[in-house]
Amino acid sequence: MNDNQGDPRHLETLDRDLARFSNLEAATVMVSRPMIGVGISLIFVVLAGLASMLFFGQASNAYIVVIAACLGAYMALNIGANDVANNMGPAVGANALSMGGAIAIAVVFESAGALIAGGDVVSTIAKGIIDPERMGTADVFVWAMMSALLSAALWVNLATWVGAPVSTTHSVVGGVMGAGIAAAGLSAVSWGTMSSIAASWVISPVLGGAIAAFFLFTIKSRIIYQDDKIAAARKWVPILVGIMAGAFGAYLALKGLKKIIKIDMPTALLIGLAIAVIVWLVMIPVIKKQSIGLENRNKSLKVLFGIPLVVSAALLSFAHGANDVANAVGPLAAIVQVSQSGDFTTSFSIPFWVMIIGAFGISFGLFLFGPKLIRMVGSQITKLNPMRAYCVALSAAITVIVASWLGLPVSSTHIAVGAVFGVGFFREWDTERRIRKARIAMPDRPQYALEERRRRKLVRRSHFMTIIAAWVITVPAAALLSGTIFYLINSLTS
Repeated sequence: MNDNQGDPRHLETLDRDLARFSNLEAATVMVSRPMIGVGISLIFVVLAGLASMLFFGQASNAYIVVIAACLGAYMALNIGANDVANNMGPAVGANALSMGGAIAIAVVFESAGALIAGGDVVSTIAKGIIDPERMGTADVFVWAMMSALLSAALWVNLATWVGAPVSTTHSVVGGVMGAGIAAAGLSAVSWGTMSSIAASWVISPVLGGAIAAFFLFTIKSRIIYQDDKIAAARKWVPILVGIMAGAFGAYLALKGLKKIIKIDMPTALLIGLAIAVIVWLVMIPVIKKQSIGLENRNKSLKVLFGIPLVVSAALLSFAHGANDVANAVGPLAAIVQVSQSGDFTTSFSIPFWVMIIGAFGISFGLFLFGPKLIRMVGSQITKLNPMRAYCVALSAAITVIVASWLGLPVSSTHIAVGAVFGVGFFREWDTERRIRKARIAMPDRPQYALEERRRRKLVRRSHFMTIIAAWVITVPAAALLSGTIFYLINSLTS
């Protein structure tokens, strides 16, 4: 036995060596964790390409479909990493769901929405952004769609890396526009549609933020600031849950079931109204029972909003999967049809195997890379609790209904993040108002305590400016990138 083993200096050296090994192990884990995600993503992209070979067959132009399938899988991964955070972020930020629970729910409902209610017939590519007849030949159209898909995926990937939630719809629109201009000139673009999309940059977040702030004001004035909070909650929470159920009922009837049955706006509103009344009546005894024994304080109110918030996150994920999966596989479906028939001027439908690539890609992207944006939306913009997160979820559903009724193109990403900002800015205004009252009522109270309280309520301006900048440049950046890619592809192929 070594006589130095009991020497304090020897033990100290041993501790330092063990600490170095522990630090090396931790560093290895931190480095390898991102690489694992990238590796799994590459495997999924390769499997998507192999699956396209299996379903498409051994045609002479099969390699084009294989490449397009890989790009579609890459885009779907990025949608899962960036876009789904808007649905799950508020629930996670409010601690109504754990990160693992949110990812599990989102994976199930995103996939269900994509496979059950997604894939409706698309009349024109990317909502009429370009005129396919001006593209000249089928080859030019295919290269344009491939450029749009790759540019949109690269842009969303960059935004996710920076930590900015952007609209995947606008990314695809910008990609299609840029490729269309590169292929056929400015006249190929429907500038009326593009102006409507530009207007949605302002309309979506402002409308979402205003509706979220209104409901937070309602909750604060009718429940939180009441002397008997529990009695007020027993009256108002069933009403609020009924409104949420009705909004989601109308939303899903209008947007999520287009593949199964076509429902117009008046019918969707009637369905939503019926669901709202039923849920309101059902929730009256449920909330009454749930509130028994709760203390008369704000913390107790969080319990009453927990389950509705989780349900709303699940329903938002279903609706998102039904509608936004086309952003990943719409251009891919167009390429598949052109490769099969040579026709690129008529409407096309999305094959089921293409939908599977989109649904699985969104799920993998969320699982592997989604937590970063979920934390951004849920906690890093402003502090959320179940009541505030509930207002965000409710605003997302109502804003889409209002926008559809008015015929306005909106982005689900802009609505959800705008609602988070709306809640945060309302809290700033409300806090300032209460501070002014406190200064009048208690002029001798130390001002630093009030200032510290005000500071904690602020929306983080750095995140606000980053996100706004990313929104503004999404379409032009994706368009420029797409046009450049198209020129490169066209040069190589010609």
